[in-house]
Amino acid sequence: MSYALTLVPALDRPDLLAPPVADVIAGLGPAAAGIQVAEIDPELADTAAFCERYQVPLDESANCVLIAGKRAGESRMAAALVLATTRADVNGAVRRLLDVRKASFASRDAATGGTGMEYGGITPLGLPAEWPVYLDAAVAAAPRVVIGSGVRRSKLVISGATLVGLPTVTVVDELAVPVAP
Repeated sequence: MSYALTLVPALDRPDLLAPPVADVIAGLGPAAAGIQVAEIDPELADTAAFCERYQVPLDESANCVLIAGKRAGESRMAAALVLATTRADVNGAVRRLLDVRKASFASRDAATGGTGMEYGGITPLGLPAEWPVYLDAAVAAAPRVVIGSGVRRSKLVISGATLVGLPTVTVVDELAVPVAP
């Protein structure tokens, strides 16, 4: 499928990446060659508007959400990456994986302050090393998926296999639940 995006190798356009994302991609060696970036209208960064405008099927777009929880007074953070046709099972699968009593979406300040990324552009690449990244099995199996780049003005196209190879990633079956039609 062809998107209405102008894709270039991500390493050729570090200006379209948040600094921690650029650092991770630069450190991937040969795998970095398969990661592409496209400049987009930042007003269209949210999934539904982005997919409609740039002709990206929802099942080829993935959302990264940051989840916060506490256990014995200790704050815990994690990321969940799921296809746009689904939503992360925050109070089921993610809560159990984080081993917390209650899990919720991280606040905007925690998301941007803890990542060095823009809200609406958060991506699993470049997150703090102590934050686990839970990758839905459907994303892991995808030949390519469109994700955030750390900034709202661009998107990355990357394979599920490359995401699986990131050091903090754990592939999780049933991390996501379908979005009701």
